Amino acid sequence: MSRILVAMSGGVDSSVAAALLAEAGHDVVGVTMKTFCYSETPAQSKTCCGLDGITDAKRVADAIGIPHYVFDVEEDFTRDVIDDFVREYAQGRTPNPCVRCNGNTKFRDLMARGRALGCERIASGHYVRIEHTSRGSTLLRGGDAQKDQAYFLWGLPADLLPRLMFPVGELTKSEVRARARDLGLVTADKPESQEICFVPSGDYKDLLKKRLGTHPALEPGSVVRRSGEVVGEHRGYAGFTVGQRKGLGGGFAEPLFVLEVRPETKEVVVGTHDELLQDEVVIGEANWHGAPPPAGSSLEVQLRHRASPVRATIESLGAQVTLVLDEPRAAVTPGQSAVLFDGDRLVGGGRIAAAARRAARKHSNLSPS
Repeated sequence: MSRILVAMSGGVDSSVAAALLAEAGHDVVGVTMKTFCYSETPAQSKTCCGLDGITDAKRVADAIGIPHYVFDVEEDFTRDVIDDFVREYAQGRTPNPCVRCNGNTKFRDLMARGRALGCERIASGHYVRIEHTSRGSTLLRGGDAQKDQAYFLWGLPADLLPRLMFPVGELTKSEVRARARDLGLVTADKPESQEICFVPSGDYKDLLKKRLGTHPALEPGSVVRRSGEVVGEHRGYAGFTVGQRKGLGGGFAEPLFVLEVRPETKEVVVGTHDELLQDEVVIGEANWHGAPPPAGSSLEVQLRHRASPVRATIESLGAQVTLVLDEPRAAVTPGQSAVLFDGDRLVGGGRIAAAARRAARKHSNLSPS
């Protein structure tokens, strides 16, 4: 039986994943990632992969009788996740660091290091299912629709899929907690982390100020309408994301939302909810789990983690992929992920590069960038 590395964050999901595999008789090794320097992190920080997480993962590993290691991946994590996070905000986009971590550090880099421990497979506590057949490996949505995390895994290298395991993918969150209580695990009732692990203060702008220093993204600029009319001022465009309503001031005849961030002019463009609706999405950095679907294919696309999927047609493929939505969606945000599904099967995904209202494009010079 092969040796399995389990990525243990110190939360209940990865704890139960490790316990289930050990219970099934597998040769299991628990590993927790040290992703950043903790010198400025509060001692009781509850972010995943923090000092608290490392301690809890070690206690769980001891309880279920498996070895536990801490891998220092700070250099790789900083390059692939933190630097990317800062760069995206500086360019007026809204990144999703969990997607970057899963596509790089958490699976690819852990697998490379795990081989030194004799591990041939890697498992995690993600709520996603995977099917392994002679024809290949397929990622599927998790059994618990409320906890499904397939959205975050589109960036996984396709050649890594045959080596992956998701032991809690068929379970609900309540079933996972119940199992943890039955096993007496210290993480059974541990609350979920809602923070970005490398932003323990809870305010990502603190990190941007530290990493960017003096930068246009943190300087004052204008709040404008699409017509060019100046309707306010802001203190840094990095504090805004498409769809945002708060922080725009008052005195408007109707509610306004962020439509666009223009780093080249430091402008934040605002407009009505109707102006926020878009039905053409351009994605870059596409990653496919299998052969790319041909142009003309109709699939479901999920544009945010909690968003309901919408049917879309692939209009063109290449360095970028253009999708045409059957129904307009609000707040399609550059930097976030567009993830394509065929039923429960994850087909692939990419980063949103641009979005537009298709009817409006016919009468404008708007082009994806």
